[in-house]
Amino acid sequence: MITDVIRKEIQKTFKAVFDWQPTDISITNPEPQFGDFSVSCHQYAQELKLSPQAIAQKLADAVASDGSMRAHAVAGHLNISVDAGVLAKDVLSDVINQDRHYGESTTNTQKILLEYSSPNTNKPLHLGHVRNNVLGMSLAQLLASQGAQVIKTQIINDRGIHIIKSMLAYQKWGHGHTPEEAGEKGDHFVGKFYVMFEREFEREWQVFLKDNPEVPGLSKEDAAKRRQEFFGESEIGAQAQEMLRKWESSDKDVMALWKQMNEWVYSGFYETYQELGSTFDKDYFESNTYLLGKKIIDEGIKKGVFYEEGGALWADLTDVGLDKKLVQRSDGTSVYVTQDFGLAVARQKEFGFDGMVYVVGHEQEYHFKVLFAILKKLGYAWASQLHHLSYGLVFLPEGKMKSREGKVVDADTIIAEVTSLAAEEVKKRFPELTDVEILERAETIGTGALKFFLLRVTPTQSIHFNPKEAIAFEGSTGPYVQYAHARITSILSEETPLEIGNIHFDRLNTPEEKTLVLKLLQYVDVISGAAEHYNPSAVCNYLIELSHNFNTFYHEHSVLKAESEELKHSRLLLISAVRIVLRNGLSLLNIKAPEKM
Repeated sequence: MITDVIRKEIQKTFKAVFDWQPTDISITNPEPQFGDFSVSCHQYAQELKLSPQAIAQKLADAVASDGSMRAHAVAGHLNISVDAGVLAKDVLSDVINQDRHYGESTTNTQKILLEYSSPNTNKPLHLGHVRNNVLGMSLAQLLASQGAQVIKTQIINDRGIHIIKSMLAYQKWGHGHTPEEAGEKGDHFVGKFYVMFEREFEREWQVFLKDNPEVPGLSKEDAAKRRQEFFGESEIGAQAQEMLRKWESSDKDVMALWKQMNEWVYSGFYETYQELGSTFDKDYFESNTYLLGKKIIDEGIKKGVFYEEGGALWADLTDVGLDKKLVQRSDGTSVYVTQDFGLAVARQKEFGFDGMVYVVGHEQEYHFKVLFAILKKLGYAWASQLHHLSYGLVFLPEGKMKSREGKVVDADTIIAEVTSLAAEEVKKRFPELTDVEILERAETIGTGALKFFLLRVTPTQSIHFNPKEAIAFEGSTGPYVQYAHARITSILSEETPLEIGNIHFDRLNTPEEKTLVLKLLQYVDVISGAAEHYNPSAVCNYLIELSHNFNTFYHEHSVLKAESEELKHSRLLLISAVRIVLRNGLSLLNIKAPEKM
């Protein structure tokens, strides 16, 4: 790779001029008027006791040049320009020869365990879960592209009072019907009973408020506490708690209902996962893991990590800037963090991972700080290799989604909406297509648009989801990138490029062509950085820029009607390389690269 050649040349020049050389040299791409590559000399000023400009000038004067590479110093930077033909031959040969492997690396040989999705079995997957899934799948692809062995997991929350709510409501109002009889997906079928429960509880609460007019006058915190207390006093709440006690004692009828309703939900989940392209190597179920942490409690007590107070067990985390944390209630039941550190230890024993990434919303940031701190105090060396990939909320026009009120855009609805919008656009552009052809294209474009929209900003940012904006064929969108790929495919279908050995690379010397070549070269570092920082948005931004660079080039220059055969085939090879990188980049986002739009 040409950057490796430049890096070695600069290191050699440092040694020759200063009898010293840096261990690593960072090469960036400056604005075109300053050259093709740039090295900042500011970081070497203290070591060499010279100004950055003096260092850059001495290097520029000494860098070997055979006419294909020129160096000059500007504002403390060593800027290097490379002959267009030499640059094109190096970069395009790499892209074409490596094809689907271009951008891949073997620098990360770790075994990484990923946890993402992790839904509850009382409702369908919603738009927030979609963001979680597309982040998890993209991160899996990115890490694997750099050589990591990735294990994809989810922990399904299939126990607790929220699950019981759906079960009780079904028992009261379901009339023994099945999802098939209702003509609904299993997760939607079960989810509507969760909403029914919450509406009935709200009805009882409102009756209670009329009889207790002093409650609305309480502070927000006290009113919320009173509502929570009322749950056990309400008729439906008391019934739910009784059913939960039966579940905990393995009551035969309750367990049978629990298993049946969960199966309905799992069936619905995996239909949605198939639409999203989400896959998992192992599913964990909270009903099987929630007691794991208890086995570590005794160990923690012996090590002085946990202590007893008021009959409960606590972890003192004040020495690491956190509050003390309850790990076991006085009645002997565990809390979520206890379950999580038990599961983490079990996973380490099962897989022997080098690191683990939890893809979980930002509301749980403090929880993971506590979890990681406890694991470190327990003496697990691998705890320092745990990472919480925190992501922001997804907002709708009316605000934050609320499951209990039924105000949630579920995943299936939003997939259907973006597919429908894509179908309208395809039909408008290609009215001659059959309905089947329109649907095939629309599914690829719609799901790609949805994923790209949710990935194009850094994970920590919240998103205001707009389906029409996501599906637009212009702007910073997935369809814009997909269309560039389809457009190139259409051009290439008219004529096959010559072999690399027969290409006149020196013909690719316009600013637009050189910009494209340099952008293709950047792909390797973009992918490496995106994987290192768990940031798929870097890939999205790169693909948008590459598509824009291609469109600018294509607007200015003809490919099939180029001035000469040599130039035509040089440009055919150039856009072939662009297509490869667009396809590879979209694949890392778990998005299909269509041949036709």
